Amino acid sequence: MLRLLNIEFQKLRHNKASKVIIITYFVLITFIALIASIEFNFAGIHFRIADQGIFNFPYIWHFNSYIAAWAKLFLAIIIVSMMANEYSHRTLKQNLIDGLSKKEFIASKFLTVVAFSLISTLFLLLVSLILGLTFSDYSEFSIIITDLEYVIAYFTKLLGFFSFCIFLGILVKRSAFALGFLFIWWVLENITYAVLKFKIFKGTKVADTIVQFFPLESMSNLIGEPFSRLNFIKSAASQLGESFQKDYTVHWYEILTVLIWTAIFIFLSYKILKKRDL
Repeated sequence: MLRLLNIEFQKLRHNKASKVIIITYFVLITFIALIASIEFNFAGIHFRIADQGIFNFPYIWHFNSYIAAWAKLFLAIIIVSMMANEYSHRTLKQNLIDGLSKKEFIASKFLTVVAFSLISTLFLLLVSLILGLTFSDYSEFSIIITDLEYVIAYFTKLLGFFSFCIFLGILVKRSAFALGFLFIWWVLENITYAVLKFKIFKGTKVADTIVQFFPLESMSNLIGEPFSRLNFIKSAASQLGESFQKDYTVHWYEILTVLIWTAIFIFLSYKILKKRDL
């Protein structure tokens, strides 16, 4: 396992573009801390974002996981480029000539994805812990460890999304086209949902039940938007006669759905590579 990981990190170590993107990714996660410094003066009222509870435990786990998940597109670029380079630089063929099996090749890519996801999750955990201990109104250990399932959901989301990127990278073989195909897939999921909801199953919730099992939608459902949980948002909505009735829980079956898609994408990646003439 370490041998396979070392092979992949050796390739990344000599890729300047990948190093720049990786650094940018972690810098962006760190920039979550800058939210704390945002201040407004509106109608004579001083307003600071950090004072609105976004860095309170346990809410911070939800908020930071949701915000940081948007930065995953940077690592997605690296993963699809990593796959494209295997073909354009012929390193895939050379690895196979040197004795690496196709199964080991896919395993090395998956292990890299696991490493990226784990390191990203640990980094997010550290940043969130520092921000929480600095700004949170609550410091009891029992409160700090509450809602840590959002961090688990974050890891699962990255794992599933990056495995999807491996699949697209092998399927398309060109990084730009793979990223384009990712966008097309997202559009197709939304079009399919619209057809199901407004044409086939109009007036029912069947479409919502079906769409939650789509690859990208299932990943998106892992961490719902956190903003409507904030007290000042609830107060504003209440004054307007509105109320939020949302389920913010990370459900086990949502994690299982993404893990199943992860296994499917890795399996299909291996099958494509096994049948393809290199």
